[in-house]
Amino acid sequence: MASISPHKDGWRAQVYVRGVRDSKVFRTQREAKAWAAAREIELRRTQDTAPGDLHTVSDMLKRYGEEVSPKKRGSRAELLRIQAFLRDFPEIGALTLSQVKTPHLAAWRDARMAGFTTDDGRRVAAVSGASVLRDINWLRNAFLIAKKEWHWIDRNPFEGFNSPADAPPRTRRVHPGEVKRICRALNYRAGVAPQTKTQEVALAFLVGLRTAMRAGEILSLGKSTLDLQRRVATVQHKMQYLTGRPREVPLTKHAVRLLRPVADRANCFTIDSASLDALFRKARARLLIEDLHFHDSRAEALTRLSRRVDVMTLAKISGHKDLRILQETYYRESAADIAKRLG
Repeated sequence: MASISPHKDGWRAQVYVRGVRDSKVFRTQREAKAWAAAREIELRRTQDTAPGDLHTVSDMLKRYGEEVSPKKRGSRAELLRIQAFLRDFPEIGALTLSQVKTPHLAAWRDARMAGFTTDDGRRVAAVSGASVLRDINWLRNAFLIAKKEWHWIDRNPFEGFNSPADAPPRTRRVHPGEVKRICRALNYRAGVAPQTKTQEVALAFLVGLRTAMRAGEILSLGKSTLDLQRRVATVQHKMQYLTGRPREVPLTKHAVRLLRPVADRANCFTIDSASLDALFRKARARLLIEDLHFHDSRAEALTRLSRRVDVMTLAKISGHKDLRILQETYYRESAADIAKRLG
């Protein structure tokens, strides 16, 4: 129902349709009546149309990027992935949520893994299955939230979708001789607070080998997050937006000795993740050490700790909720190693 009334130097048009109210001020009565009539038709059509026909995939991802992604620790990376999706696949972004089907997502998956050329002639290289799986995780979650929280769709198009096979888990162990060579190459001195970025890389690597913490967690350590008396480090983690609380990591005595020279600093490390990765890779290449990643320190630590604690305690240390990930990805003791221990 529309009403037109004088307002200051013009006319106010008000529309009320099934509980939805809207209004606008115009210079002339004629303009107000025209807007009110058109707006009333629009509101009635909107209310008679299913949400899935009103909102596009682009609408969904933009809202997801504004409301959900910022709550995550890796929000910046996820927002960049959303922007890339909308840039490289505008035809999917333009689909209404009721139009998008599983075959659309399957075609997107195959294009990502095979490489493709965009409408503007730009060539996008193929990516690994692991990279596509990372995109699938946030995209699937966006559709899930659109269905369960926003009530924009009745069916998730990921139902019946086949994800690409994940790469086999790494089995690479970190050997003590390699650790010594890396620390020597990075000029690390035991028991002395690092003075250079390269020394910080070495210390971070050693801490990872003793605590099973991720690189980002190690670099976040500082005076306010370390309690050496209790031997506990409190760190933020990537799933904290769901759990609502940080993770407490128990520290071994060796880890405490490593951290003590920097424990009184506001920030134990001044280096960022990108520089840490670059400097570690350079040292590895200079020493001709093959296929060693900084993150292997986490798996090596958990493999060593598995000999000292039960699996539930190990999961508490690592922060894993899924024991299968702990067993299949991070426990790297070979059958031959186990046979030696069996005697």
